[in-house]
Amino acid sequence: MVALTQLNSPDAPVVFETAAAANGSLIGFATLNAPKSLNALNFAMIKLLEPQLLAWQEDSNIAMVIIKGAGDKAFCAGGDVVSLHTAMKSGEPADLIEDFFTQEYRLDHLIHCYDKPILVWGNGIVMGGGLGLMAGASHRVVTETSRIAMPELTIGLYPDVGGSYFLHKMPEHVGEFLGLTAASINCDDALFVSLADHFVKADKYDTLIAQLVAIKWGKTAALNHEKLSKILTELDNTSGRMPQGNVKANLATIQRLGEFSALADKVAYILNLETDDTWLTRAQKALKHGCPLSCALVERQLANSKGKSLGQCFQMELGMSVRCGEVGEFQEGVRALLIDKDGAPNWQFKSIAALPDELLESFFTPRWTADTHPLKQLTQG
Repeated sequence: MVALTQLNSPDAPVVFETAAAANGSLIGFATLNAPKSLNALNFAMIKLLEPQLLAWQEDSNIAMVIIKGAGDKAFCAGGDVVSLHTAMKSGEPADLIEDFFTQEYRLDHLIHCYDKPILVWGNGIVMGGGLGLMAGASHRVVTETSRIAMPELTIGLYPDVGGSYFLHKMPEHVGEFLGLTAASINCDDALFVSLADHFVKADKYDTLIAQLVAIKWGKTAALNHEKLSKILTELDNTSGRMPQGNVKANLATIQRLGEFSALADKVAYILNLETDDTWLTRAQKALKHGCPLSCALVERQLANSKGKSLGQCFQMELGMSVRCGEVGEFQEGVRALLIDKDGAPNWQFKSIAALPDELLESFFTPRWTADTHPLKQLTQG
């Protein structure tokens, strides 16, 4: 067993530890510590993670960082939207919701732009806010248990946490399909759609850590990126065959979305697919019961973010997310799925056709000037 030095309380929302490597360099460990809620990302976690990652970035003794979740079930099952529901229900959501998303997106952006290697151990469930943490890491590792999704459609939100940026990196129309259907993907899919870099069997975690502490880490971040990639590639090659994914097998079906220009036609195409493929039928079911406003936001989000920098995408998303906190569908979606758990959201807008154009425009109307934007500092990336 590798000896770890504890840096804070073992009961903290995020537990920070270090391990000494062969030449005295240190590996930083950040463990999301809420296994009962599948490590849902809450405000306390965000407030701990950002300063610690910044401190490790400045510490010349830290060679690399590992972010993982407590327990075996999940890396992180999403953002803690239940706490946001309380704020929305009070009728004065703007401050808490703006603060939560501002700090979450700032943390996600930091991970994307981090100089040193960050390994995210994406074992088990990785959804929503968890994917926001994972997407920007330099070394994203999935296992045979990885189950990844952007299920915001089910709660009246949209694929945020940088989805405006990383959904464009996928094969054509795949990002749009995943956003419209909340479809879950596995390790094979994640590698195919550029959301992961390496496949390592879950039972090789201890082997991985033992190999990482045996390394003589270098003095430059670039060299350490190479050293980490070499170890992960070797483990990838000895981890055997991955479970087969669904995206590649259904790629032709997904990419037919490109034949339609109107959102209503795209939705009708997906819903009317005649298929006995379980993955596709689940996608159809999610779309059928999902929030019509979310569908429209996915389409406009992707259209408006094309060509935007990472920082500009997060700035756009902050305005969209704060607006979601005002409109009501987000509150109702969280109530139905996570509070009352009746699975029967009563959407204000029952269809895409019922959505007023001025409502959709309001999600993209600037709330702040360039000088007053809460994320004005995100110029890098």
